[in-house]
Amino acid sequence: MIFMKKIAVIPIDNRPICYTLIEQISAINKNMELYLPERKFLGGLYDTANISAILEWLKSLPKVDYMVISLDTIAYGGLVPSRRTSDSYDEIKKKLDEFKKAIKALGARVFAFSSIMRISNNNINEEEKEYWNPWGKRIFEYSYHQHKSRALRQMNCVINTVPADILEDYLNTRKRNFEINRMYLNWLSEGILDTLVYSKDDTGEYGLNVEEAQTLEREAFEKKLNAVIKTGADEIPLTLLAKAIAENENVKIKPLFVFEDSKGLISKYEDISVENCVKSQLSLAGVEVDTSQNPEITMVINNFAIEQGDLVLGNVINSLSTNFEFPKTPYFIADINNANGADGNLTEKLMNEKLKIGALLGYSAYNTSANTIGSSVCIALNTALALKYGHFNEAAFKKLMAIRFLDDWAYQANIRKAVRAGNPDFETALCEHISDFHVFEEKISKFLDYKFEADYSLPWKRSFEIEINLTRKD
Repeated sequence: MIFMKKIAVIPIDNRPICYTLIEQISAINKNMELYLPERKFLGGLYDTANISAILEWLKSLPKVDYMVISLDTIAYGGLVPSRRTSDSYDEIKKKLDEFKKAIKALGARVFAFSSIMRISNNNINEEEKEYWNPWGKRIFEYSYHQHKSRALRQMNCVINTVPADILEDYLNTRKRNFEINRMYLNWLSEGILDTLVYSKDDTGEYGLNVEEAQTLEREAFEKKLNAVIKTGADEIPLTLLAKAIAENENVKIKPLFVFEDSKGLISKYEDISVENCVKSQLSLAGVEVDTSQNPEITMVINNFAIEQGDLVLGNVINSLSTNFEFPKTPYFIADINNANGADGNLTEKLMNEKLKIGALLGYSAYNTSANTIGSSVCIALNTALALKYGHFNEAAFKKLMAIRFLDDWAYQANIRKAVRAGNPDFETALCEHISDFHVFEEKISKFLDYKFEADYSLPWKRSFEIEINLTRKD
């Protein structure tokens, strides 16, 4: 079998993790054709996507095998605009009907995802409507207790302290988005979509978002439709990309937990165990769990022994044992010991070795556990299949690995703290700490045997999303 696939992707927005990472992963395989709309057409933190331009791009595509689609981009203009836009249900449906005709005409297998509108338990309105400051926590509490009282069949004794006009607007926005999500089940019934994922992030035990997820899951089950609910957001397009890459390839992966006895623990920002998160991501990617003693691919999950650290909150845990040995079989690493960045013990141990092509298939320590696991699976699957069929681009792989280590280890686990503590203008603060990257650049370059120059920027002008551009040096 010749591994050659044409895949079109419509990302959530223009962040590096949502756009350039997809390009970098695809570049590993010389025989894979990737189609992306121009980055300028996608939405940002304050900008909505140019939906008309994306539709025109879609109509101009050649025949492709697969499409991975963020439905939020077409419906609302992006993930953040999905919570902010004032467009009516009918206005949104009109755009989606045109989009539906366009994807139907292409005849590709379509893997799509849509968000269940989150409810942040804070008063930060950076990604929400303006009234989230000061009413965000109160809206969260209202949502939590409304669902809890219904779920436990208790008398509704919720005391609402949110102004009536704000609560009405919020609930109407939720209702609109929920009805749009229900409409996508009809698309599954019609065969427009092959797979549909509803994503939920910033979730808890109770809430209107949880209640909506349960309703969608129940309706999909009753109609025997291939719709699933997943905790997370940014990694879902990557997991669906992995599904497209690996479909019909019968890939098996064996999970290896650094702390086997702790795989039942739950990570920060998640509502399922680490073990179930791994199984869920592998299942969505179409990968079978390998239980043999001699696996073709091993997934090293650097989980936590007792509690996950959080590098943003200053709770740093570097707990990899010095006795740990990397597998002899081809392997990749999902480093979830800390949320929001890498385990320094693991990366230092890795840097003391030399990269062996075909041994290490990928690495990620990005943000939440689900983010890390999903992105690492996508990287590893494309690497493994590119090697298998002789289409491996070594330079592209080394570039991707350099960027991941610079982002997840150098920046997120080390330099970001200084950036956040310095000049309140994060872009200026980053410039003041560029020299801090040099020691990491040297270690990474030596490990990969890959010389490069790096430029760093903050495209969303906040400390989290760093963009790293590498230029190879011969």
